[in-house]
Amino acid sequence: MFNMLNSKQVVVSVQYLNHFFGQDALQRQVLFDINLEVCAGEVVIMTGPSGSGKTTLLSLIGGLRSVQAGSLEVVGQELYGASHDVVTQNRRRIGYIFQGHNLLECLTARQNVQMPLEMHPDIPDADAQSKAEAMLELVHLEHLFGSYPNQLSGGEKQRVAIARALISHPQLVLADEPTAALDSKTGRDIVELLQQLSRKQGCAILMVTHDNRILDVADRRIYMEDGKLLQEVVNR
Repeated sequence: MFNMLNSKQVVVSVQYLNHFFGQDALQRQVLFDINLEVCAGEVVIMTGPSGSGKTTLLSLIGGLRSVQAGSLEVVGQELYGASHDVVTQNRRRIGYIFQGHNLLECLTARQNVQMPLEMHPDIPDADAQSKAEAMLELVHLEHLFGSYPNQLSGGEKQRVAIARALISHPQLVLADEPTAALDSKTGRDIVELLQQLSRKQGCAILMVTHDNRILDVADRRIYMEDGKLLQEVVNR
């Protein structure tokens, strides 16, 4: 198993995870006996060719697909055999950052960041708004609270997405190609900012990327090919 041999809290524990697409004669295996651990405060980057299963694995860890075989424990919750309600509840402990940022065009930057807090009815609207503004300040967008996505650059949109992912203080952040649409400097700035903020909050980061320019940001790099985790490189 690829893991961190230290006393840090294990946030993701994957054991002999297998996954299939299709049924009967059309069934095709896409993940083969995946074993992986990701710990709190750790940045893990997963690389490999397109179609190797990286995004499928990320979606299983995020509770966006059902676990079919093996064990997948995320933030202390076993997802194999878990009910829909349990999986949904567990998603609230995870922050997501996607290649396309997935901002709602009809909402301002502040409103987009504030959205995850709507799942917490105990947080008053005024507090939610101030928390969203504080997160935008942390990503250096305090001058764009009221701006809509179509008024933002690609880098600014990803900063909003980072703020949205971290506002609920998740224990895990999943990032799928977060720099793909950005130039080299902006992409580097985005990943370093994500790293700094996540470590400040003490959460784990698992990132899928094809961007070789940001690999040194990771504590570990995992290489995936043909549905298998084949190699691990420890940066520090």
